[in-house]
Amino acid sequence: MDSLGLVQPLHKLSSTIFFSRQRRSPRLIPFSSSLKPPLPSKRLNLSKPSTLTFALAESGSPQPLETSSKSLLLQLSKCFDLPSDYFQQLPSDLRLDLNDAAFDLSNGPIIDECGQELGETLLNLSRAWEQADTSTSRSLVKKLPELESSLTDGAKSAFGRRLISAGRRFRGMGQYGQGELQKIAKAMITTGEVLSANTSPASVGNESKSNTRMFKFGELQVAVSPEKAYAGAAIAFVFGILSWQISQGIQSIPESSLQYANDNALVLAKSLRGTLLATFYASAVLSGFTTAGLLLLAKQLSSEKDSS
Repeated sequence: MDSLGLVQPLHKLSSTIFFSRQRRSPRLIPFSSSLKPPLPSKRLNLSKPSTLTFALAESGSPQPLETSSKSLLLQLSKCFDLPSDYFQQLPSDLRLDLNDAAFDLSNGPIIDECGQELGETLLNLSRAWEQADTSTSRSLVKKLPELESSLTDGAKSAFGRRLISAGRRFRGMGQYGQGELQKIAKAMITTGEVLSANTSPASVGNESKSNTRMFKFGELQVAVSPEKAYAGAAIAFVFGILSWQISQGIQSIPESSLQYANDNALVLAKSLRGTLLATFYASAVLSGFTTAGLLLLAKQLSSEKDSS
């Protein structure tokens, strides 16, 4: 009986502990599960900025270069919608700047760099600027947007550099009238920068090989290469030697060996002899300076060609 009495309290005590554990365990389940829901919400919030950044990157993509350069050339052509006598009314100093712009636009081997059609158009445009022909300039500039699509990368780059150089000449003219010259300068420089940016390594290599220096004497343009400079130096040296030999031959003839009909003939012969001596001596000296200058120019062009 005593053993049965002890077994029953122990059974009640174990059942109580078992039910108490079952009651406590459900309390732990909602507490641990309550920490899990915020995690997926943070992941969703982190995915939104990346999507927004990707959309902004796609919307900020640049436009094609051909479209922008053609539109800039159209704007440049509109800047030349000037009165027919606009260039003729420019002051003399601005006319000189206009001639400098024409030289910068067309100097060098323009046909080789820009192509046949564009090169001839730029040559005609430079002549129109030199003659202050506003109407012809307007009609020639309007052809440029049509020629842009058929140009190679090298031609676009050379065309752009010429526009930048000529545009700086227009910018140096300052304010005149209602600012038409500054509008032209800004349009030319902007268009030239866009065109010159489209440069491939092959075109740069071809341009560096044809390293020449352009000299302009009025309407005459002379492109000097290292080979031409060396040839010119050789010709100047030979001409100087001949001039020196002739002057020495004239001076070696004594005046007493010649017979003159009268005093007037004697005076005329002396003056002629002095003129010939001065001419040939001056030719010899100038030939020497020309030879030295062409040799230095040839070495400079050769060094620039080798460095490029």
